[in-house]
Amino acid sequence: MSQEKPKKTLINWDLVSVNPKDKNWNWKDLFCFWGVNIQSIIGFSLIASLYVIYNLNSYIVFLGTILGSILVYFFSNWIGKPSQKFGLPFVVLLRSSLGIKGAKFFGLVRAIVGIFMFGIQTYFLSKAFVYLIRIGIFSLDPTLLNEEIFLTFFLGLNIIDWFSITSAIVIQGFLFSIGMVFNKKFIRFSACTVYFGMMLFFFSTLLSDVKLTSTAFVESLNYSNFTNKSNFAPLVTVAGTIFAYFSIIILSFGDYSRYVKNEKELKKGNLSLILNLIIFSFFTLFIVTGADYFLKQDPENLKRILTNPTDIIGKLDNLLITIFALIFIIIASASTNLIANYIPSQYSLINFFPSSLSFRSSSLIILLIGFLVGIFWLTYFSQIGILSFIDTFGAFFGPIFGIMISDFYLIKKENLINKDIYSLENNGIYYYSGGWHIKGIYSMILGFIFAASTIWNPSLMFLHSFSWIIGAFISSFTYYLLVKST
Repeated sequence: MSQEKPKKTLINWDLVSVNPKDKNWNWKDLFCFWGVNIQSIIGFSLIASLYVIYNLNSYIVFLGTILGSILVYFFSNWIGKPSQKFGLPFVVLLRSSLGIKGAKFFGLVRAIVGIFMFGIQTYFLSKAFVYLIRIGIFSLDPTLLNEEIFLTFFLGLNIIDWFSITSAIVIQGFLFSIGMVFNKKFIRFSACTVYFGMMLFFFSTLLSDVKLTSTAFVESLNYSNFTNKSNFAPLVTVAGTIFAYFSIIILSFGDYSRYVKNEKELKKGNLSLILNLIIFSFFTLFIVTGADYFLKQDPENLKRILTNPTDIIGKLDNLLITIFALIFIIIASASTNLIANYIPSQYSLINFFPSSLSFRSSSLIILLIGFLVGIFWLTYFSQIGILSFIDTFGAFFGPIFGIMISDFYLIKKENLINKDIYSLENNGIYYYSGGWHIKGIYSMILGFIFAASTIWNPSLMFLHSFSWIIGAFISSFTYYLLVKST
């Protein structure tokens, strides 16, 4: 029995291969998956800004968006295929290229980034709760908000803020810890609901004055000098920006592709990202330009065009639209938090303590740390530039992707020895040198240096949108040369 125990220390029921009967995701589920990833406040503001703020040719922005999404499509197929084939999450597959201990520690980087972003996203999610509560109190009695209890602050938060952020944590914890079957339903519900909300917002904007709002939309489209050579740089920049937006999802995409029925459904579902971007871009641009037309009738709003949905609804004097919009923002923010931050962090934490943690216990860790991050975001973390450090940790993602792709497709020829990927025995194929694959570690760190240099070196910051791809290419090429040379 003492000799069997080490073999099982890496085995965890949440990390083992998915039961074939549970591989029930199809392209429609992936359509909703990609829809949820674009349906965020950041996604809305990003798309709107590209079209209306930077005075770029609209065809160039549209083409750049399509090119960026095509890059995401191919990269997601590459990283999603091994997980779909073997039913394994990202961090378990990482053992093949970094070794069982290398995957344990460097996989934890994904959890660090995910948990911090979960806390930050929860803080902004709680603000939607705050607005709804304030609207409710104001509707009952406008003078109540002037009471001392609502004007007393602790750690930069008043009683409404504390109630809201606590509620946001508790609700997310309850919903997200039910299980992957429920998560799939929640993703579907969220994608469909938010698109329904955007349609309502679209029609309310359109029907307020069909001729004028349509004219404002058409006039926002800039077709001039489409073939001008000077448009090449903006085209590349837009494509890189779109790719960078989705890059946090790509590395851990295997956490979801492991549930997809087959490779055909995987590719078809990933292709739906392009359709999602087209639909979302249309709604976003029309809503922003239409709302801007009405807001400009007030002299106070002449200075700038609003691209943040919360800013727009804050300016609209329509209580019903405001309430519905806030509800849709809550649903969209929560589902994005689930996909981009919560689930990848769960798998990474469980992989670090496979014999001790489960989905439920890892959830408690994420919720606790996320709660603390959310509480101190405004008063501390946002003041010290924490996002630059999170960005630096994120510079590992491209290099990790690069060595995984090079290892799986070029070195291992799409093969995997399932029993060894859970083995701590020193004769296991993925044990390497004491559990570390030195060549993989070296390749990853080299790629990280190149990727991180676009963050900290001012002369290279123009390449920041491509840091993920740069790191992936450097690590992949280096890994292949090092492994093949022996």
